[in-house]
Amino acid sequence: MAETIGLSEQPMRTLRTALLALAVVPLVALAEDKAPAKAASAEPDCHHPAQAAAAPAPAPAAAGWTLTRGEALKGAPVVKLADLLSKPQAHDGKTVRVEGLVRKACERKGCWMELASANDKNPGVRVTFKDYGFFVPLDSAGAQARVEGVVKVADLTDARAKHYEEEGAVVPRGADGKPREIQLVATGVELRR
Repeated sequence: MAETIGLSEQPMRTLRTALLALAVVPLVALAEDKAPAKAASAEPDCHHPAQAAAAPAPAPAAAGWTLTRGEALKGAPVVKLADLLSKPQAHDGKTVRVEGLVRKACERKGCWMELASANDKNPGVRVTFKDYGFFVPLDSAGAQARVEGVVKVADLTDARAKHYEEEGAVVPRGADGKPREIQLVATGVELRR
């Protein structure tokens, strides 16, 4: 009887090994597929979404154009950019309309832009787009913008601030040296050249 158990145990081990291999090999392959995507991100705190809602369209070449992204502007209270920059706490959490020059836009996906006054070297307002539902053209810098959205005064991590600066943004710092910025989460944007 011992010989019978020994003979039947070998095929069982072979079967178990084969089943284990069938389960493990696809998992290993899946893990290898995921690893390069994570390694490709140069910034662990990167905010760029993996899936864009829509590829950013190139800006029209003709002068005098208007390009709308997101929802049509609905008539939110207008706040002057200079007032927002000088007294951001008064507007924190409120929906406003702001106009300004697009000093810089994300060159990877168009998922943010920075509004500032003309010839102003001070930090501006970072505009992102609600739920990454829309983006602006990659070449939006230099356009005039009207934006409606919710104001947010935000502390940034050093990694996020460094990431923005590597993309060409001006990141303001408080008296304590910590990166803080005024953000506007936009529901709608109009760009003009």
